[in-house]
Amino acid sequence: MGTSRPASRMQRLRTWCEHAFAVNPPESRISEEERALAAKMAEFVVRRQMTTPALMVLEAGRPFNFIGSQFLAFLSPFVTLIFSGAEYGRFVRFLEKRQSVQTLIDTLVEAENRLNG
Repeated sequence: MGTSRPASRMQRLRTWCEHAFAVNPPESRISEEERALAAKMAEFVVRRQMTTPALMVLEAGRPFNFIGSQFLAFLSPFVTLIFSGAEYGRFVRFLEKRQSVQTLIDTLVEAENRLNG
């Protein structure tokens, strides 16, 4: 009886601390829907032969992806060339995630290789 109590305390402590130092919370994982939005954007860029400038901007702006996502709210009238209104809102939320820039870069490279490669 005495040994089960410390184990339960330890388990509670472990559960409580499990995500204490996590950089990316579990809800920040990239979903399949967000990957589809990245693919749509990548194909738009590749078809216009703008892959290299897009990759340069993404790499240079990587530290500012959250601020950039907020700036996109300002650009919403222009982005409707690529996304519908509902897709655009999801794309802005996607860009708020830390790994979104790397996902966009990977998707752009894949689309470039597939379409021109």
